Amino acid sequence: MSWQTRIFRYCERGGDPSFWAEPLNAVSNAAFLIAALAAAVMLARSRPVREAVPEWALVLVLAAIGIGSFLFHTFATRWAAIADVAPIGIFMHLYLAYALRRLLGLPWLLVGAGLGAFVLAMQFADGVDCRTTLLSVTAAARGPCLNGTAGYVPAFGAMLLVGVAALAKGHRSASWLLGAAALFFVSMFFRTVDWEVCELTRVAGRALGTHFLWHLLNAATLYLLMVAAIRHGRPVR
Repeated sequence: MSWQTRIFRYCERGGDPSFWAEPLNAVSNAAFLIAALAAAVMLARSRPVREAVPEWALVLVLAAIGIGSFLFHTFATRWAAIADVAPIGIFMHLYLAYALRRLLGLPWLLVGAGLGAFVLAMQFADGVDCRTTLLSVTAAARGPCLNGTAGYVPAFGAMLLVGVAALAKGHRSASWLLGAAALFFVSMFFRTVDWEVCELTRVAGRALGTHFLWHLLNAATLYLLMVAAIRHGRPVR
């Protein structure tokens, strides 16, 4: 398969290979850059750079998510798809390690075990195929289970579990983590039904879909996670 192979994955693009075939999906990625900028300003005001290297790394990856997703929703090629998913995967793994260590204060051995369990859960979720066995939305989806959203269920579960653990410990990050999990659940819904409601979202003869809402809500989710890290993340001594 060529790196230039076209990928038609979302309602807004349909079968159009042109650069601006997904204007809403493309422009809505600015939300990630805004979230990264807001987090950077908050972080710069809260502590010196030398004391916040992990947090700055998360901010940079958050900005990369917006850039990578923009590339995919404009070029829509195989190489752009990798530019889209790679920063997301990096952020998920980095933030989970960060949360287990700096929010929950777990030893590195348990942090490694948690990351290992997360990797296994991601592999399992990516292998699930439910296109013909569940609701009508699975038949409308043009890809893996639930239009590919099943692959993000482990991330939702990790957010929820870490948030509940933080709540049990009385950690002040709990409300931010649980709020992020709730928002992420809503964003997964809009990602899932993109093809299902494609014709219902037609405006002036053009189908819009709901994937752009996934971008907006996901950016808000990641911002809440960054707030939890910046305000309440501390090194374990």
